[in-house]
Amino acid sequence: MAQNKQTVLNNVVARERSIVKSVYLWMTAGLGLTGVVAFFLASNPSLMRALVGNGMGLLLVIICEFALVFYLSSRIEKMSQSSAIGAFLAYSVLTGIMLSTLFAVYTGAVIYKTFLTTALMFAGMSVYAMSTTRDLSGLGYYLRMSLWGLIIASLMNFFFRSSGFEYILSFLGVGLFLGLTAYDTQRLVKMNDQYGSSMDEDTFTKMSILGALSLYLNFLNIFLFLLRIFGRSSSR
Repeated sequence: MAQNKQTVLNNVVARERSIVKSVYLWMTAGLGLTGVVAFFLASNPSLMRALVGNGMGLLLVIICEFALVFYLSSRIEKMSQSSAIGAFLAYSVLTGIMLSTLFAVYTGAVIYKTFLTTALMFAGMSVYAMSTTRDLSGLGYYLRMSLWGLIIASLMNFFFRSSGFEYILSFLGVGLFLGLTAYDTQRLVKMNDQYGSSMDEDTFTKMSILGALSLYLNFLNIFLFLLRIFGRSSSR
């Protein structure tokens, strides 16, 4: 068994299939954990009241989320496998705590429809990125600049409170994170190629976690932007 695993790690093509599978399994595990935590909290009114009624608690969760993303992204090469896995799962739990508040704003039907739509769109872009012969690396600069533009525009709208502008930003956000999904998926393949036949199991696991985090964040943002769109449409 160990010899077969090492054979895969030393073969770039076989390792590519394995690492893509590992990334999506970890991403799915993270999303599943997030969903379970969110549903559990939403199903317990006393816990929801304690969460929503405590502004400092929500603020602490948000700060911890940003800290974990920064920690994973910048320190993963120096972390152990167990630390990387633990940080990713902890982030998934914190995100579930935050998303539990959505059940107080949107109906279950809207949330489930949005999740299914997100899954289909995400899968479509992932398949495209894996099958296209087009090099998407040149899009990285434009996607990052667009992300900063979206963040700035969202902050501005936080103060001006324009529902029409928010609706437009939601469509732009969906398009941007679909593009990032394709870019990050193809970037994962290129990172695998760069290692050649020198990847060990520790690097394989940490690369899988980092890739899972990137795709998890893309999926989550597509879901949240679509939720605004579907939520607005259903309220009419």
